[in-house]
Amino acid sequence: MKREPDRLVLFTDAVVAIAITLLVLPLVEITSEPGSEPASELVARHWPQIFSFLLSFAVIAHLWFTHHRLFENVKRYSSALVVLNMAWLLTIVVLPFPTELVGRPGEDHFTQFFYIGTITVSSALLTAITLLVNGNPELAVEARGLSRPVVLRALVPTAVLLLALVLSPLISYWGLLLLLLSPLAQRIR
Repeated sequence: MKREPDRLVLFTDAVVAIAITLLVLPLVEITSEPGSEPASELVARHWPQIFSFLLSFAVIAHLWFTHHRLFENVKRYSSALVVLNMAWLLTIVVLPFPTELVGRPGEDHFTQFFYIGTITVSSALLTAITLLVNGNPELAVEARGLSRPVVLRALVPTAVLLLALVLSPLISYWGLLLLLLSPLAQRIR
């Protein structure tokens, strides 16, 4: 039986596309609120929701791109790979919910933990998929496993997100900016 990952990748791409689309629905709803305020005032009043949408769009896009690059190195799938991929997809489809919570006014530590935690679990699952493919030569395109940069691209963001999660009560969502250091950390040999 052939176990090429094409169908798994296509399914994953479709689910990610739906999740990223769901992010914008709350913004569409605010445009249908009764009232005749100018668009600039509507945008100014709903800036937290717009910001959380843009942030989550970028996060999901980055996670999808990481997944995409990883699966360029996958020639076969296993049951374990499918289970990990489905768990990863769960984090992606859940993300619009904490995104909506982030857009609400006021500081809420649970929401911060839920939002950053969801992203951290998503990254950790990508790391687990990477390590699974790396440790199983029959899954990887190259018999020697994945290259060091591919493995580092999975490990470093997860470590940085764990740090952001731990620091979230102190520095709120600013901890996500630590992700900007990921490329630098990946270059350290």
